[in-house]
Amino acid sequence: MRKSIAHGITGWASVLSGLVCALLVFAVAASARAELPSESDEAWTLRKEADHIRVYTIEQPGSSFKAFKAVAVLDAPIENLMAVMANPGSCIEWVHNCTESHGFGNGVFQDRFAYSVNDMPWPVTDRDYVLRIRTRGDQASGEIVMDLNAMPDQRAENSSRVRVDRSDTLYRFTPEGESTRMVWVQHTDPNGALPGWLVNSLLVDIPVRSMEALERVANSKKYQGYQLVYDEQGQLTGLRMNKP
Repeated sequence: MRKSIAHGITGWASVLSGLVCALLVFAVAASARAELPSESDEAWTLRKEADHIRVYTIEQPGSSFKAFKAVAVLDAPIENLMAVMANPGSCIEWVHNCTESHGFGNGVFQDRFAYSVNDMPWPVTDRDYVLRIRTRGDQASGEIVMDLNAMPDQRAENSSRVRVDRSDTLYRFTPEGESTRMVWVQHTDPNGALPGWLVNSLLVDIPVRSMEALERVANSKKYQGYQLVYDEQGQLTGLRMNKP
């Protein structure tokens, strides 16, 4: 937890931005919760364009908080990106303000659990997440889809952190030569007294900063040399390091 006290409008903007960052981390609701808006819905409104990243928002029925969709063609092969995503500790490398992340339980590549923490500016309490991460991919199309589900009851709560338990996220990766098209769709409906219009005004900056970091991290030496592994039916089962 940061110890400095925010002052005035600038300070509270920092606090709110940090809180939004926390609520955007790999969080998803269980399948019983409301569905995400369709990626092709005509109601998406372009809110920000930063180099190769475009961010859209849309009203979500029954919520004062909008959903967002971020689209980019990342200058990184899909194998590199999936190597990042498969690493349970990678949250701290690319998700803005993520300070702790690790896997737990006996999951496999296609269905596993992870725990992560986001640092919040004082006086906002740090947020933590218990996530079920499901990954599926088709060899014929090359497309890989990740659904991340908040499962707050799968791990005991920490009294010094606030457990985030309501959010829906989808990542879709499609190879385009040596680059990869990424679509990130998310809706978060946080508890608390934060007004929706304030959170909505900050939403568009978080996916931009995170996707820019993801592109850099995926091109680092640590994530080079991986190969996607498929079963006899052409379904993605994991990753392996290419032999030198």
